[in-house]
Amino acid sequence: MRKFLTALVVVPVAILFIVFAVANRHPVTISFDPFNSSDPAIGATLPLFVVLIVVAILGVIAGGIATWIGQRHWRRAARRHEADVRRARSELADLRAEMATATATQRPVPGLPAPYVAGERDKAGATL
Repeated sequence: MRKFLTALVVVPVAILFIVFAVANRHPVTISFDPFNSSDPAIGATLPLFVVLIVVAILGVIAGGIATWIGQRHWRRAARRHEADVRRARSELADLRAEMATATATQRPVPGLPAPYVAGERDKAGATL
């Protein structure tokens, strides 16, 4: 299903690019010389569709970079929260290990009920 939907979008876009390229294949001169536009020292003559597609690709790349830079505080917060979670889990594991050793070595205190242990029986003979 996903391949079908991808083809449903990609095929019309490819057809549009081909029609655009055929309709706009006349050459244009791109000049990077602000002082002599009739005979530029730095320039290139390319088909119009190449120029427009390259500009569109550069715009997408620039937008992606701007978005990535704009989201840096969210990535930083996620890293900080992840470190907090790792530290809390480590602390919890240490506390659980400490509790396990404390209950294993704990002696019953006279006058207090014995700690619950699975498989034992109470005074009435019921399994705990």
